[in-house]
Order: sequence, then structure tokens, then C-alpha cells
Amino acid sequence: MEVLREKVEEEEEAEREEAAERAEWARMEKMMRPVEVRKEENTLKQETLRDLEKKLSEIQITVSAELPAFTKDTIDISKLPVSYKTNTPKEEHLLQVADNFSCQYSHLCPDRVPLFLHPLNECEVPKFVSTTLRPTLMPYPELYNWDSCAQFVSDFLTMVPLPDPLKPPSHLYSSTTVLKYQKGNCFDFSTLLCSMLIGSGYDAYCVNGYGSLDLCHMDLTREVCPLTVKPKETIKKEEKVLPKKYTIKPPRDLCSRFEQEQEVKKQQEIRAQEKKRLREEEERLMEAEKAKPDALHGLRVHSWVLVLSGKREVPENFFIDPFTGHSYSTQDEHFLGIESLWNHKNYWINMQDCWNCCKDLIFDLGDPVRWEYMLLGTDKSQLSLTEEDDSGINDEDDVENLGKEDEDKSFDMPHSWVEQIEISPEAFETRCPNGKKVIQYKRAKLEKWAPYLNSNGLVSRLTTYEDLQCTNILEIKEWYQNREDMLELKHINKTTDLKTDYFKPGHPQALRVHSYKSMQPEMDRVIEFYETARVDGLMKREETPRTMTEYYQGRPDFLSYRHASFGPRVKKLTLSSAESNPRPIVKITERFFRNPAKPAEEDVAERVFLVAEERIQLRYHCREDHITASKREFLRRTEVDSKGNKIIMTPDMCISFEVLEILKLREEEEAAHTLTISIYDTKRNEKSKEYREAMERMMHEEHLRQVETQLDYLAPFLAQLPPGEKLTRWQAVRLKDECLSDFKQRLINKANLIQARFEKETQELQKKQQWYQENQVTLTPEDEDLYLSYCSQAMFRIRILEQRLNRHKELAPLKYLALEEKLYKDPRLGELQKIFA
Repeated sequence: MEVLREKVEEEEEAEREEAAERAEWARMEKMMRPVEVRKEENTLKQETLRDLEKKLSEIQITVSAELPAFTKDTIDISKLPVSYKTNTPKEEHLLQVADNFSCQYSHLCPDRVPLFLHPLNECEVPKFVSTTLRPTLMPYPELYNWDSCAQFVSDFLTMVPLPDPLKPPSHLYSSTTVLKYQKGNCFDFSTLLCSMLIGSGYDAYCVNGYGSLDLCHMDLTREVCPLTVKPKETIKKEEKVLPKKYTIKPPRDLCSRFEQEQEVKKQQEIRAQEKKRLREEEERLMEAEKAKPDALHGLRVHSWVLVLSGKREVPENFFIDPFTGHSYSTQDEHFLGIESLWNHKNYWINMQDCWNCCKDLIFDLGDPVRWEYMLLGTDKSQLSLTEEDDSGINDEDDVENLGKEDEDKSFDMPHSWVEQIEISPEAFETRCPNGKKVIQYKRAKLEKWAPYLNSNGLVSRLTTYEDLQCTNILEIKEWYQNREDMLELKHINKTTDLKTDYFKPGHPQALRVHSYKSMQPEMDRVIEFYETARVDGLMKREETPRTMTEYYQGRPDFLSYRHASFGPRVKKLTLSSAESNPRPIVKITERFFRNPAKPAEEDVAERVFLVAEERIQLRYHCREDHITASKREFLRRTEVDSKGNKIIMTPDMCISFEVLEILKLREEEEAAHTLTISIYDTKRNEKSKEYREAMERMMHEEHLRQVETQLDYLAPFLAQLPPGEKLTRWQAVRLKDECLSDFKQRLINKANLIQARFEKETQELQKKQQWYQENQVTLTPEDEDLYLSYCSQAMFRIRILEQRLNRHKELAPLKYLALEEKLYKDPRLGELQKIFA
């Protein structure tokens, strides 16, 4: 890194000296010219400048969109806790230790850049970087593994570039602020991701280093989209069948060997030319895709996350780029060097040479020669030695002295000043800012949406292009969620116009895959089914304009295959649909699995219906000890049955193919694309919301009833009498009667109120029903749905009011008697007890 920096400075100094020499030579040459020549030159220059100014004034500059800004001025710090605005004594002590450590480092390594130790937070308070990490285990099972955590951070936040690409930022905000505003630079991304990974049990560290231009700018246009990478298929080697002893020898080959050799040479030359052409085309494409030279290569500051092996069964060390959420090997060429790294317990400086990027770095943080740590008393502060290396430090005195020395210098890292990191269920579901995010890859574009944001349930779309400019579309893949028709994936091939729909289990017709070019009937299509969910065991149906082939599994009649051939449709003078004018069937072929319960000569293997020839051909399964199978053929002789009655064919006597029904259902599903809503989704489920509101009202009324029982029912009436005066018998009776009369009137008023609400809801429902009867003919399907929804809600409210009124009528007399008994027992109305004694 230092060598690169010195080389750049030397080149800049040489360029400045050369420019100064050229300017001096031009000045001397100008002074040596005649005055007239210089005047003509000045005139020409003025005219040229005027012409240039005129042309420049005609140019209109369009201001490009500004990059997202995230500064301390855009953050509201009024509601932040005290830990964000001040430092504890232990934190102040840590800052002093960090300053001392930085001074010693600068003195010993004057050529290295300053350490990134204690940047300012959003409240302009210096905070040590390790205390900015807040290890947190999220309450979502999806965020338990590193890949899902990294993908969430990448989707949830918006990238903000560093103010200076050659320096770390002056401010490092808390993860709570970053989550609130959903934006941040690479250090903010890394801090949040590292906090989540440490909370999930990973050995993770934030890294301050140097990255490539694409890595720092989150440029994936030269990266292959992971969704386009197909898994490698393992090719099974075919086992060679050993020749049997009495195998019949093949006939002698009479072809010319010379001609075969010449043909082989010709094919080899053709393949060599094609291979050369492909290689040249690949080199041309690689040259076009090659990144332009970066003047700041190796100097661009970037932050990422290092995950060490050991914890959570991680087999080897790897990097995670927080911008993209992708994992990289520590040998990857995008990572050009490391200055330092830290976790929530300590801070380490890389003392290894990064001339070969990060490929030769050894991540043994306990090695003080390769990694200089700041604090003692934390994990990985000692080098892990082997048994041979450990044999020389077995002296007890040395161990005791070492322990005393470490005890004097040890310092525990203060607790994090950041509040608990929390992600609300709504934010976790929304994921991307405003619910949408677009990522541009090499010849591909990936779009993401939050669930339920699109009315058709679309959550992700991958568009693959043929060229680097992303103009010619090759194919489109769309992923769906929460669809009632169980559609999960739609694949559209723009080259062949072939559309393929993939379904999850649960479709009304048990569809698994539907491949088609058009939804019109009698076109090329392939439909696959979940055969276990169908009564007929249909697995697959292939349709062409003239044929239809079906495959079955698990049927009681052992049917495995059915193929139908159709002839041209008979033309009719009247307009007719495909249902009223079906295609004539020419031939039907059915094949059956072997039924072990029947003898082979009685078990039909194939049945062929030659409709045009009025014949039926049967072929039976072949016995193991036979060479040929039995066959039978039936001819149609008459159109009457055995009793002499004429046979009349009806539709229920024919086998019907459900293609039209499936296509009609698919068209309705595509037009409606209704989404399913879980009963636990209280935000979107209207019935659940109404039920919850009704329960809340009941709980509120129960609470009011409890409060009523705790109220002093005699207080308003006793306030009418002079305080401290003993009640007479007449006054006690009058107070009791007034209290009961008032309570009775309140019960009546409450019943009247419920009754009025009940009558109002009933009248509004009747008006709506009358309106529906008058306008039923002209209503649209949407109006029908709104009317049915209103009726359902109105009936729900009417039932609730009816239940409340009936319950009030039942409990009102009991409440009245309970109050009367309390009044008789109240010690303040003692005269009443004497009357009834």
C-alpha cells in the first residue's frame, strides 16, 4: 500500500515539473516573437473565445440525480438516550488508552495511515468503534444464519458512498439510527451486520481496508447473478456390459476406412475452426467487459466483515461484502488490503504486508507479530502454540510473572453505548426501502418487492439479457407468494415465447407445471400434475393441435398411458365453439402396467381404438416363457345391443378431457390473482381485525363494569346532605330509593342506546338490500363483491348488538337486586337495618 502511494506521488511530481518546464519554454518563445505577430494572435484568441462562449451558452446541462445523503444534519437527535450524548468514565478512560495506542503506533509506523479508532457518532460524541457494535440475536428464525443476515442488511439499507474515497468516515452512526433511516456507508453496513452475526454466535469482525472500484461502488454489472448460475450436474458413468459367451457376432463392417479417416479429419478441422472462432469471440467479449483502469486502485477505503472458522461450524475463513450480502474467499482479488479489524471485545492492527492483496494474510489474531492488539484480558490475545513450542514456558515463575504483568495492563471493554437493535415485524416484512429494490448484474436485472406490495403477489423478477447493454431480453423469471392459485414461479422464454408456470401443492386441479405458448385451446402445451392429489392418478398431459397424450400412475385399473389422435374438425355453417363442435377422434391408444393378480395372457397390455375403422385391437402381456404376446381384435357389427335395443351414445358415456376447464380456470386465476391472507395476519385480515376490535370492546366494557363495582354508589346522594350529620330513618329510606331509581334509569338508558344502534344498523342494511334489488341487473362484479362484503360486516355488527342487548336484559335485574342488597348492608344506612330487623 505504501509503495503504491509513493509511486503515485512520484508520478504526480514528475508531471508537475514537466508542465512547469513547458510553460517556461512557451513564455520565452512568446517574448521572442515580434509585436505585430503577438497582436494578431491576441485578436484571433479573442474571436475564438467569443465563438467558444457562444457555443457553450447554447449547451443545456441536465443535472444528474444526487446520490443519497446521510449526514448528521438529517438526523433527529432530540429523542436519543443519554448514552448517545455523553461518555461514561470508563469510556473516557478507553478513549485515553486509544489515543496513547495511536500515538505509539504513529511513532513506530510513521508511513502508515492513522488508525480508525474513535469516530464521532450522530451526537458529535467520540465513541470507540468496538463499543459501537451491539451483539443482538434477532427474534426471527430467518436471521439465524449468516447468509440470511447478510442478505437482509443488503436489502434493507440503501448504500451511501464515503465522503472521501481515500479516508474512513469521520462519523460512525449507531445501528439503531442506521435502521431507522435505512441508509448508510460501508462502515455502517458492516457494523450492523457484524452485530447481528456476533449475536447469532459467529466469530465476526469489522474490517477497515481497501477494496476494488466495483466493491466500493456496489457495482455488480461485471458480476454474474447467483440466480443464473446452474448447479453442476453429475454425469454417471455407464457401466460397460461384459459380452456374454454366446453373443451373436455383429455383421462385418464393409465401409472404407480411408473415407472414414478423411471424414474424421474434415470434422476435426471444422471443429478446430469453430473452436478458434468461439475463442476469438470470447476474447473480444472479455476485452469489452474488462474494467477500465482505476487511478485510485489499492487506495479506495472500504469496510467489510470477516468471519473466522470455528464457531457455528464454519469450516474456513471468509469475507462478506455488506453492500451485496455475497460471501468471498479471503483470496479474492476484490479485497486489496487490511489496515485493522475489531469486534466488540478488542481491536487489532494488521502488521503483515499486503503487496499481494489479502491472499497471503494469516488470520491468527493471537499472533502478536502479525496482528497488534490494543487491549489485554480479551479473547485471542495470546498466540495458540503447539505442544513443541509450549515446552519452553512451563516454568511456574515465568507464568506467575506473566500473569502479574498482564493483570496490571488488562482493561475490559466497556459495554456498548448503542440501544438494543430492534426490527419491527412490519420492517422485517417490507425489507427493501419503500418495499422495492433493483440490482443490476452482468446481463441480468433483479427486482425485489415486499410481500403484498403487488396485487398479483409478485415478490421477485429476474430479467436476463443477451447483450451487456441489457437491451435484448432472453428470458424472464417471476417469483410469487401468497397466491390462492398456488402459483410460485413463472418462466418466460422470449426467444421461443414459451411460458412455464410452476405451482405449489394445493391447486384445485392439482397443477404442478404448465408449459404453453398461448392460453387458447388446441395449442402445444404440457401440463404436469400432482398425481397423488388426483383421483384419476394423472401425472402429465401433452397436447398438440392433432394429438393428446396422458401419463398415469397408481390407478386401480393399471392404466399408464393414453394417446388420442384427432382429425380435422368438420366445418359447420353456423358459428360454433370448440365445445359444441369437438374434433373427431381418429385413434386412441391405451397402455397398462402389469397386473400381478391376473395371468399374463388375460392381462391387457395395450388397447387401441380405431374409431374411423370401427375396430378395437387388444395386446396382452407376454408370459416369461413365451416369445410373443396374445392379440385380439373386435369389429363393430351392429348398432343394437343383445336385446335388440338401439344403442344411443350420450355425453356421459364418453371420456371427457378437462383441458378447456383447466384453461378457463387459469384465465380466471390470472385475471383475479387473489392473494391468501393468514388468520394470524391482523394487519390485512379484515375478519380477524373485526373480531379483535369486538374483543377489545368487550374487554373495555368488562373493565367499565369492574370500575362501576368499585365506585361509591352513595357518594352523589350523600353530597346533598350536610357533612357529618347522622341520617334519620326517613333520610335513609329516601337515599335508598333515589339511588335505586337512578340506577334503574341508567340501565334503561343503556338498553335504549343499544336498541337504537341495533335499529339503525338494521335500517341501513334494509336500505342497502333494497338498493341491490333495484340495481341488480346493472351491477358489475366489483359492486357485487362490495355489496356482499358490506352485508357480511353489517350482519356481524347486528349480531353483536343483539347479543349485547339480550345479555343486558338478562343481567339488569340481577344488577338491580345486587345494588339493593348492598344498600341494605351499607353501614352508612344503618337505619334501614333497624326497619327490617
